[in-house]
Amino acid sequence: MKKKPKVSAVNLAEFEALARKRLAKDVFEALAGGSDDEVTLAENIAAFRRMAMVPRVLRDVSNRKTNTTVLGQAIAFPVLLAPIACLRRFHPDGELAVVRAAASAGTICIVSTGACYGFEEIAQNAKGAIWLQLYAYRDKGITQSLVQRAEAAGYKAICVTVDVPLSGRRERDYRNQYFYPGEMLYRNLKGLGIKGLTPGMDDAQLHEISRRELTVALTWDYLDWLKSVTKLPVLLKGILATDDARRAVNSGMDGIVVSNHGGRQLDGAPASIDVLRDIVTAVDGRLEVLLDSGVRRGTDVLRALALGAKAVLVGRPYAWALAAEGEKGVSRALEMLREEFDTAMALAGCSRVGEIDASLILNR
Repeated sequence: MKKKPKVSAVNLAEFEALARKRLAKDVFEALAGGSDDEVTLAENIAAFRRMAMVPRVLRDVSNRKTNTTVLGQAIAFPVLLAPIACLRRFHPDGELAVVRAAASAGTICIVSTGACYGFEEIAQNAKGAIWLQLYAYRDKGITQSLVQRAEAAGYKAICVTVDVPLSGRRERDYRNQYFYPGEMLYRNLKGLGIKGLTPGMDDAQLHEISRRELTVALTWDYLDWLKSVTKLPVLLKGILATDDARRAVNSGMDGIVVSNHGGRQLDGAPASIDVLRDIVTAVDGRLEVLLDSGVRRGTDVLRALALGAKAVLVGRPYAWALAAEGEKGVSRALEMLREEFDTAMALAGCSRVGEIDASLILNR
């Protein structure tokens, strides 16, 4: 009898367990942790689990299609890869492996401003669409330079993180005395004209310069300026309030990502999925709404789409898979989510993404 191949993981949680074994404790906890008491971190998961779904039966779901579009860009299923800084912390191929896996899966990777590889090198390895996640710099000239580099390299959208006026208190990092690698900070700060930046700086000095340059009064006026210097679509990541969502519409944004930064900023903020319905209602179809934070299963993707999200972002799960098995692991994690989502659609009575609606969610 032919020996069956060994299966390393059958769901995303099992990739987390593999990553825990393979990463140094401080690196794993920097990825896994949230802010303060990690209430919001836990709530992101729990909120999905509380949300019951009511399937419809006796429908022909024998021929299903999971494809959709985001900002007019075709994707094979409604899952994008969220930005995570310096993916080389988890595997030597870092962002290069991730963009290759995303392209193979037919979806979009959002590349972090804090990537460990240069924007241009990442773009050269990407055979599919990529977006740039942008942190706004105090010096608008630096911000404009980053955006122009992304445009020239072929990035298809700018996703501005708006929920980090400063970083949340991530106590696991304090206990572990964890710093992001100096290699990451220097690679992305050099050549930007930042005063006092030298290659011989230690991690603490580099972090202080990065903190100083990113401490900016990021306001709607700054975003108006940003829209004026790029032709790319602009999305705002970190929206939780309906008033902010309406303001994004009025400011001409192309999309928003409903997100609490994976529970890493204001602890006690609501789970993203719990505010999604109200935000979708508030924007009334005038821009596209994506959801981030807490997605761990294909059934979570189904719930988010039922409440009006165009697609979801996943972060930690693909980083676990990257740590466990490199590019192969990321590809397998995405395939797991696609398979789970496809199965969930069938069991819910939906054969197309456009058939998923709020009637699926049990109102309590």
